[in-house]
Amino acid sequence: MPIKRVAVLFSGSGSNLEALLEKLHNKVFNGTKIEIALTITNKKDAGGIKRSQKFGIEPELIEHKDFDSREEFDEALVRKIKKENIDLTVLAGFMRILTPVFTNQIKAINLHPSLLPLFKGANAIKESFESNEPRAGVTVHWVSEELDSGEIIAQKSFEKEKKMSFEKFKEKIHKIEHEILPETVIKLLCEKMN
Repeated sequence: MPIKRVAVLFSGSGSNLEALLEKLHNKVFNGTKIEIALTITNKKDAGGIKRSQKFGIEPELIEHKDFDSREEFDEALVRKIKKENIDLTVLAGFMRILTPVFTNQIKAINLHPSLLPLFKGANAIKESFESNEPRAGVTVHWVSEELDSGEIIAQKSFEKEKKMSFEKFKEKIHKIEHEILPETVIKLLCEKMN
């Protein structure tokens, strides 16, 4: 049975990492097994570390502050990912802008909490919530050297409610993230042979 190896990069609480581990790790879809073979964080206090360990995967810590440039940091990421023979890299709340050193060598997807091309960057949830747009949602896209600009793979949206609180809005976004990301990975790795 073919096995597809996935790397997940995270910087924060790791709720999307956990969704991927729960829904995909060592499970079979259309005759293909998905293995989360590598998790990497750039923050030694990231909440996702414990979530990864819960599934028996010790995350690699590659701290960006230990490198003199973005390129050197990206080079370290690339080396680690290539060494593990990874089929697909997933950025799940990985708060780094990646350079061509990474984007030209690694096939990666990113999860972004807005309907791209609207609201790129780190404040997407807040900007989307405060906007006059009637709908909000989540995008999964290929990682390119331009921030949040790679080709869109999947989007899910919802109608914003009139008196929705920011907390409720955020909750809705995270719920969609936890669905769309594993679904997209399955689609990319197990539905069509790349």
